[in-house]
Amino acid sequence: MGRLKPQKVHGHSVTSSQDKLNLTERRLPPPRTVSAAHSSPFLVVMGHDSTPSHYQAHLDSGAEKPYAPHDVLDETVKTGVVGLGAGFFLVAIRNAMSKRNVGAFGVLTRGAPIIGICAAGPAAYAFFSRSAMNLREKEDAWAAAFGGFMCGGVLGLPSRRMPVVMGLGGAVGVVQGALYFLGGRIDSFKKESDEFERKEILRRTTRLPVEQTVAEIGEGRGITPPGYEERRRQRIQEKYGFEIDPVKATVEGSQ
Repeated sequence: MGRLKPQKVHGHSVTSSQDKLNLTERRLPPPRTVSAAHSSPFLVVMGHDSTPSHYQAHLDSGAEKPYAPHDVLDETVKTGVVGLGAGFFLVAIRNAMSKRNVGAFGVLTRGAPIIGICAAGPAAYAFFSRSAMNLREKEDAWAAAFGGFMCGGVLGLPSRRMPVVMGLGGAVGVVQGALYFLGGRIDSFKKESDEFERKEILRRTTRLPVEQTVAEIGEGRGITPPGYEERRRQRIQEKYGFEIDPVKATVEGSQ
């Protein structure tokens, strides 16, 4: 076979097919990655962890509190049930204070619209606020304000007037956003401390070594640090004057 002649490829001298392959691999563009903006939002809303790139980077950075996605459907159903019970309670009081004899089923016949609105408003707040938090992967006052706006809009639907819907939605949105910004309190900007988190911090920062704990409470009673059996046999020998040979729980020890 004759000797291969070097060829010029983009200014580089190539003498074999392997060199051509290596040169081609070096000039290939890096693989494209799908960003979180192109991922399906329904996976985030339904509570599935799609693990976007910036969220994975946030986890790798060693942050203390990574974002935990909300179960939107579960929280929406729970909030709707609470609103349903509150609406039923209000209608029952209204039915009891009525001057006319409306009957026991008047709670359902005359108060069905009120019960429905009381259930739909909080459910709308939970659904839209938690969906916004999952899509943005951030819990802030903007998501709470958006959920409050949708809740107020649902509460204003019975009026059938757009100014009332927008006005009530804006009012409820401002109130919800302000409450979330103030930490759920109107007397302080500081959020309520989590008791479990506080105890976990105390447990991590005030953890005592095993040697110090054993030295304080003593050995025995189920506490068997390393070398406990040898020290026990020595104490028995010093106190009672006889030596205890250890028994091996093996075939060789039973012979």
